[in-house]
Order: sequence, then C-alpha cells, then structure tokens
Amino acid sequence: MDSQRFIKKKFIILFLVLITVPFTTALQIYSLFPSKLMLLKGEEYVYDIDTPIRIDAKVDKSGVLSLNGEIVKDHYKVDLNSPLIIKSEELGNFNIDLKLFGVIPFRSVEVDVVPKIALVPCGNTIGVKLYTDGILVIGTSEFVGVDGNKYEPWKLAGIKEGDIIESIGDTKLESIEQLSEIIEMSQGNELNINVRRKGKLIRTKISAEKCNEDRQYKLGLWVRDSTAGIGTLTFFDPHTNYFGALGHGITDVDTGQLLMVGKGDILKSNIISVRKGIKGKPGELKGVFMQEEASLGKIMKNSDYGIFGKLYTNIKGENLKPMPIGLRTQVEEGPAYILSNIKGEKIEKFDIEIQKVMRQNEENGKGMIIKITDPRLLKETGGIVQGMSGSPIIQNGKIIGAVTHVFVNDPSRGYGIFIEWMLKRVANLSNDYN
Repeated sequence: MDSQRFIKKKFIILFLVLITVPFTTALQIYSLFPSKLMLLKGEEYVYDIDTPIRIDAKVDKSGVLSLNGEIVKDHYKVDLNSPLIIKSEELGNFNIDLKLFGVIPFRSVEVDVVPKIALVPCGNTIGVKLYTDGILVIGTSEFVGVDGNKYEPWKLAGIKEGDIIESIGDTKLESIEQLSEIIEMSQGNELNINVRRKGKLIRTKISAEKCNEDRQYKLGLWVRDSTAGIGTLTFFDPHTNYFGALGHGITDVDTGQLLMVGKGDILKSNIISVRKGIKGKPGELKGVFMQEEASLGKIMKNSDYGIFGKLYTNIKGENLKPMPIGLRTQVEEGPAYILSNIKGEKIEKFDIEIQKVMRQNEENGKGMIIKITDPRLLKETGGIVQGMSGSPIIQNGKIIGAVTHVFVNDPSRGYGIFIEWMLKRVANLSNDYN
C-alpha cells in the first residue's frame, strides 16, 4: 500500500513538472516578445532565449521580414534553443502572429519599421516657461459677500479642483487677468462658462458674488495659468529642429494634473549652485534663466514622457554631434554614461550603470533602473537631483534614453525612459503641425 502511494506521489510530481516547466517557459517567451515592436531599417535584433521550444511565426506581409537570415514569405518555424535574429529592410507596419509549438496562439506582435535616426544628445539645463491652455482650477473656497452671507459660486456651477476653464461665453481664456476682468465686468450677472474635466467638455453657468473684504466680484476659485522651472534638454533632430526634454511631464504642484500647453518657451539657463541629495530628501540644481537672451525654442506638447517642441535654430557646441539611437531591444544591463550640466553652462559626461532593463510591452516612463557610479558626480550632487531629468543616457555609442526620476531613499539610483517613447511624441508633432 505504501509502495503504491509512493509511486502515485512520484507520478503527480512528474506530471506537475511536465506541466509547469513548459508553462513557465511560455510565460518567459511571452514576456520577451512585446505586443508592439519598433525596428530600425536594416538593423539586426537578437533574442537569445535558449529554450527547447519551437514557435511558428506568421507575417501578414510577404518578404518584409527576415528571421535568422531567411526572408519570411508566410510562415517560419523558429527553434528557440539558438539565438533568433530579426531584421527588416522594408519601412512600414506589419503584424506577426506567434504560435507555441506551431499550434497554440500566444502572441500577436505589431511591428513598426522606421528609418535609422541620428539625434544630437544634449544634456544642457534649460529654463522652462509654460502657459496653460485655459485656466487651471487649483482650489476652491468660501467667502463672505457684501450682504454678510457666505457664498460658493463654483459649487452651484459644479466646478471642481483640477478643472480647466477654457472659455466664458465666446471668449477663450488665456490669462488670470483676463478671467478677473470678465468676472468684474459681469457685475454678478449669469455667465456661460466652459470647463474641461479629464478631456470632457462641460458647459455650465455661473454667477459671481461681490466679496465683502475687497468689494471685488469673485467665484471662490484659486487658479493658475503658468509655471516655470529648470530641466534638461535631452536631444534635438538636426534635420527638423524638433526637440525632447525632461523625460517626464510637467504637472501642477497642487493638483498633480498634467498641464496642457497653451504656449511655452525654453530658455538658456546657468546653474549657480547644487543642493546635494541625501537619503529621504532629493537634491536640486539651482539655476537662473537667461532672460536677456532670445528663446531657444517653443514648447508644443507636454506629455507623460517629456516636453516637446521646435528649436528656433540649431544649438551649437563642440560636443553636440548627431548620434544613432538605440531601441529598447538593444539596451543592455551594464555600463553607460549620461550627459549633464551641474555647473554654469558646461555639459559633462558621467558614468552610470544600467542595473535593470524592463522589457516593456506598453509605453512607460520607467524603462530602466540606473545607478550613478561616477565618483565626482556622487561627491558634487549625491547622485540624481531635481533638474537633471532629461539627461541623455548613452550606451555603446547610441542614445538609448533619458533620466527621469530619483529614488528618494537612494539618490544614487533612479529611473530612465527609453528614447523610442520620446521619439513617438516627436513624430506626433510632425503630424500635428506640418
């Protein structure tokens, strides 16, 4: 009886192993093949999975893709116990459907083949002046009217913190001064007001009340129409002058909301001091804008992956030379360097280590974990500090991304974004403005 139980137990263990190992391997393969893949025309991409599993690849366009040096016309059987080399000589979009063991569908990959691109990596700090598209509501309050009663006109109109006031009547709002003037001129009469909340336009009505304290008509709203700060220019395209900077979006300090751009400029800046980062307290680059000099360029887009726009002229510099880009599939764990500006206007090279690469299937600003290893930068700043966001990351002679965030409890470490996510925003600028 004990012998039968022993045999049964061994059989169950063997069965679980036979089921678990292929399942685990399949999950590994699934995670390595993203749902969206960008390739540079003519470049090879190597996937070294080293597993005794075969997959079947079906391409919806004949002759656009080669696997292991063989042009795929329809189907191609891939043994993953040896490296898989992917290459395309055709620009455009196509899809690859992958089947496990040639039978089980497990991944559809959308492939976008783009021309080889050379960008100028920068690393210089810039002053950022951004004016919102409309007026952002950052808070609400109650006030006492001239009749002694308490009023909250915003509440009756259904306006909330985080809303953007786009227009009153037929007048598009561009400044707080303009809003105040319209409210005062209304003399308490009802106004048609249009606000945008999470992308949805809301039409409502509001009536201002005269405040007892200063005898001015008010809505009970705290609002903002602009912001300014220091960041780092990541790159520009020498052929189009489109630029990308920061690697993350500009959000309102009170609401945390991504600010929509009405207009904005980037300016030359000069770093005058550094507050060193320590555990639990991020450091900061402290700089001044060069107000007397002309704007470097206009901001056209503020997104989760940085600010983007167009330079008025190419930025000149001895070390500002075009460099090929490296896509996320080409990023490796190991040594790299960043370009950053921590004193005056000087751009310097600092060593880092890429500690982890996240093989993202979807766009995300945290694509890699980096660690500052350069002794001088650690001595000067403690690691990554505010204002360094956007510093380009270079590896194997290619610009692969930008610094985005610092770890609060370890300022020597932080996140970086893949350059291709930023490039997609530049491509959108070309479509929107040309």
